[in-house]
Amino acid sequence: MLLTVDHLSVFYGAVQALREVSFTVAKGEIVSLIGANGAGKSTTLRALSGVVRPSSGSIVHDGKSIAGLPSHRIARMGIAHVPEGRGVFSNMSVRENLEMGGYTRSSRKEVEESIERVYVLFPRLAERAAQLAGTLSGGEQQMLAIGRGLVQRPELLLLDEPSMGLSPLLVSEIFRMIAEINKAGTTILLVEQNASMALAVADRAYVLETGEIALEGKASDLQEDPKVRAAYLGDDTG
Repeated sequence: MLLTVDHLSVFYGAVQALREVSFTVAKGEIVSLIGANGAGKSTTLRALSGVVRPSSGSIVHDGKSIAGLPSHRIARMGIAHVPEGRGVFSNMSVRENLEMGGYTRSSRKEVEESIERVYVLFPRLAERAAQLAGTLSGGEQQMLAIGRGLVQRPELLLLDEPSMGLSPLLVSEIFRMIAEINKAGTTILLVEQNASMALAVADRAYVLETGEIALEGKASDLQEDPKVRAAYLGDDTG
């Protein structure tokens, strides 16, 4: 397994956000975490990338324990986190934002090659290379956030709510790109409230409810599960 999370618990002060969450991600997979607002999806990604410190449990990436390590060390180990809300540097150009994604890389040439690959994947970013990131549309900022993560050349890409605030057309485009990034060899752990899209693109999925794993299985099986359909896919017949 590329990633094994075992009995992971996280507290924010006295509030427990995650309760002994366990899951795995195999190399080459897209695994989705779905669930309602406040279920603990984003907290899970923050714990994996070192933004929050777990109170207990283990996180093993590529055979190495990473629980509690600082973010910069985890990033250097091949994990890129594209946060909810995009987090682009608004007063920097598209190009400068992408260059920031290469801070963990030692070779300038490799960073340049990675940026060129991002431009092939997202031609709109190439057209707007000199434009300030803050002036981009929401969809373009999401492309930039994903592109910046890819410049890091991660083994595992953590994507937090990539469809948030986007039009249905742009959501489809972003998810097409996610499938393409995965086909090119990047393993993806996807947190997404749009359960329908998240299950359509994933190999496997986990349903988080109030900080605990409530259901897990092949994404195609969960798409047919009556509880999932009723709670997350807008199917009242289940």
